[in-house]
Amino acid sequence: MTVSERSTRPLVPVLVGPTAAGKTAVAVALAERLPVTIISADARQVYRRLDIGTAKPDHATRARVPHAGLDVVVPGERYSAGRFARDAAGWITEALAAGRQPVVVGGTGFYVRALADGLFHEPPLDPERRGRLQAWAAGVPGPALVRWASRLDPRFSGGGRQRAARVLEVALLTGRPLSLWQQMARATGVMRPWYVVLTVPRELLRRRIAERVDAMLAAGLVDEVRAELARGTAPTAAGLDGVGYRETVAMLEARLAPAELRDAIVRATRAYAKRQETWFRHQLRDQPSTISRQPDNAWTLDATKPPEELADVIAARWRAIKLTADS
Repeated sequence: MTVSERSTRPLVPVLVGPTAAGKTAVAVALAERLPVTIISADARQVYRRLDIGTAKPDHATRARVPHAGLDVVVPGERYSAGRFARDAAGWITEALAAGRQPVVVGGTGFYVRALADGLFHEPPLDPERRGRLQAWAAGVPGPALVRWASRLDPRFSGGGRQRAARVLEVALLTGRPLSLWQQMARATGVMRPWYVVLTVPRELLRRRIAERVDAMLAAGLVDEVRAELARGTAPTAAGLDGVGYRETVAMLEARLAPAELRDAIVRATRAYAKRQETWFRHQLRDQPSTISRQPDNAWTLDATKPPEELADVIAARWRAIKLTADS
């Protein structure tokens, strides 16, 4: 890492993991040990009035611990990863200026990546050549595509057919490997991330998700959605298209039986959690230049332990890493 990069890109803890892993509870416990500002990297919590189905921290918690990234836009307004990165850059600067440590917390992978690694703007690709390449790749066995991808991009770390085809497409149509484009994009990142990845055994996570859905329904999720629709918000509006909300909308429109709502939300949430786990696993694996920039940059923790215990070890490790990074 260059001296310039060290001085202009602050080192920031990034707490990630699947929904219901306990990220918020750990972050709030951490705030009792360090003066932190929690920056939500959650594509659903940016929407005002959608509180129950997004599991936003309650008002008492938000009064005790500064938060940013909540209630940014109204339902129906699109909020992109790029906009999040720009907004979060300001929140990080404000927190540091106030003598607080920003901590990014969330499960929306694209938000985290845009903030930490910058935005990868795909160069123009010739549509005709792209179409021919896609047609050719469709007839090539998956293992062969992976071998070709590894030859064209030495930093390709593996993956399925779709990932390999993407690497081939960028390398052949731009003349540069995808990893190089991504490396150039990282120069626009606004921070250096220290990832803390919370993991939970699958069966326990499934139980936590079911308990969370039950709590949301008991807290009035259906009434929350009904009130938003009564405001004139379209049933398909951004915000209402998220997990839990779209199933509730379907029930209110008689496309889903009330007795089936709970199980429908549980299934959708479990599928979402699985996608989150896969995304973060690939994200950390596929960013070797980022991870190698500093020691202990990706740290996995067993989230079956109490939040207070996890906060203790995170705070201790953070102090040690911060001393090393600043020296």
